[in-house]
Amino acid sequence: MITVEKKDGHKVKISHVIQETTNRQLDLYIFVPGELGLNSKIISEDEFYHNAILGKRTYYSDVNHLPLVHSRLASRGKLSSEQYRLSLSLYAYQYALALEQTAHQLLEDKQDRTLAEVEEVAELAVRILKRLRRSVPSDKKLLKYYENIDNYLSWFTEQRCLSLVSHLPRGNDYTDIKALLIDICENETQHRLNNDYNSSKATQDQTRMSNKMRLLRRLIEYPVTMKEKTIELGKNTKKVVTGFAAGFVMIFVTLMLIQARGVLGDITASFILVLAFVYAAREVFKDDLKTMLWRWVRKGKPKWRKQFFDANSNRLIGRQLEWLEYVGYSKLDDEIKKVRKHKVSQREETILHYKSTTRMSTTKFLTGYEQSREAIMLDLRMVTKLMEKGSQKIYQLKDGQVSKESVEKRHLINLITRETDEDMTVRIQRWKIIMNRSRIVDIEPIT
Repeated sequence: MITVEKKDGHKVKISHVIQETTNRQLDLYIFVPGELGLNSKIISEDEFYHNAILGKRTYYSDVNHLPLVHSRLASRGKLSSEQYRLSLSLYAYQYALALEQTAHQLLEDKQDRTLAEVEEVAELAVRILKRLRRSVPSDKKLLKYYENIDNYLSWFTEQRCLSLVSHLPRGNDYTDIKALLIDICENETQHRLNNDYNSSKATQDQTRMSNKMRLLRRLIEYPVTMKEKTIELGKNTKKVVTGFAAGFVMIFVTLMLIQARGVLGDITASFILVLAFVYAAREVFKDDLKTMLWRWVRKGKPKWRKQFFDANSNRLIGRQLEWLEYVGYSKLDDEIKKVRKHKVSQREETILHYKSTTRMSTTKFLTGYEQSREAIMLDLRMVTKLMEKGSQKIYQLKDGQVSKESVEKRHLINLITRETDEDMTVRIQRWKIIMNRSRIVDIEPIT
């Protein structure tokens, strides 16, 4: 199942978990309104790929890796410090990811939440943090790492609780929910003060605190994030195509020069003019022929290949092939057309199709992990540059009086995703991305 959520600015986060199956194909169809005039000449496929699509793959598991057990093993000398750090990072990352997703789900449909729903989440969060704090390592090196992790998780839990207090609808249970969450926040604040995790200057400066926690988050994610190496495919083929096109055109140029010499005789002004025309034609047709041959040879083939390496052992654990191209509506699969529900007003849409096929070697994963999670950050800032500034004037008639209102200009981008597993199980989903020039306003899932 794919989840789509808006991030800061114009970014859309597309996340999905690759289960125990080793092969997975992912298709993203981005439908951009035709009025924006997007095409391959304005933003090429390569430019969009390198500037608007950023992927990150991490280990994922539904089973908790208890740092308590590993801490005891480390203290007895049965577990190395590197293994302990990795275990703690895995535990912290799983907790942070789960809490982030749960908070997002509670706010997603903007419905009233009962005290029991929020209480269940709050109790689970508190229980996981208590489990983490039961066993504090005695080794000074491990203790420093533990303190950094505990510091971040405490602050992160507080931030998620405060976001719920701020954004949850004011229903019947809101007062009790607010009291419950604020109590957790106060306890976590006191916990950080008691352990002297942050300086007074950092505590008083929210910008400094936020930047520090961002670095601690990177510390947590580094051991669980797979290293990536991107290789652009077709470089050697492009050289061969360029050479073939140049040689093919030169054959005709040479034949034309021989023919011109036979007709015009010695080197004269007429011969020089013919020679100039022939070489000018060569430059024009050489580029056109090269472009035509390149498109024919590379049609339907992947443009990039990614290799994934374990951040701890540097072992190759997976590969991924990627495509990105502009497609016409008529070339879409019938199942995608059916989900899009194409109408007359949408015929001018520009469609970008991103496709990836992934093969992971789960036997080379970290012990206990048989799944990976891919998060694709889709940055739509390049598209917003095509949007007009300003607002529209809307007039309304109410009680016999005419009122004028300024309404911001918004655009609707449709996103359709399709997952295809190794057993050919297909899951298709659709979202509406509502955005203006300055930000993404909302993302609506369409059932």
